[in-house]
Amino acid sequence: MSQIMSGLGRRKKKPRFEKKYLAEQSAGSLSKSTQFEYAWCLIRSKYTADIQKGALLLEDLLPKGNKDEQRDYLFYLAVAHYRLKEYEKALKYVRTLLSKEPKNTQALELEKIIDKKMQKEGLVGMAIVGGMALGVAGLAGLIGLAISKSK
Repeated sequence: MSQIMSGLGRRKKKPRFEKKYLAEQSAGSLSKSTQFEYAWCLIRSKYTADIQKGALLLEDLLPKGNKDEQRDYLFYLAVAHYRLKEYEKALKYVRTLLSKEPKNTQALELEKIIDKKMQKEGLVGMAIVGGMALGVAGLAGLIGLAISKSK
């Protein structure tokens, strides 16, 4: 997975792919490969808006692709949503890919990474909720103490 995530955030290639994408789009002859290249470039960006745009382009391509293309679209959609911290969506895409290719090692590795991240974030989320509950209980205790002293 480190190979997948290495180099994320580079913007060097974006202008070249963006220029080609915009030229083909304005000419009305946008190819799937150009759209995919541009989307792939966008999901590697460090900017959330770029990643979101890349995911939208891949979602648009998904029903249009053949089996091999769909494999790539699903995988990179999972990567995009993982990077956006939309873990449920990321799992949906990677599991769709795994339902078609259960032995896809990249997809299996990505699924593990997403699961670990969800577990970690779930524990952090539960700690925050628990801390808030303690804070509310403490505040209620202080209010009760203040009321009892005023009587």
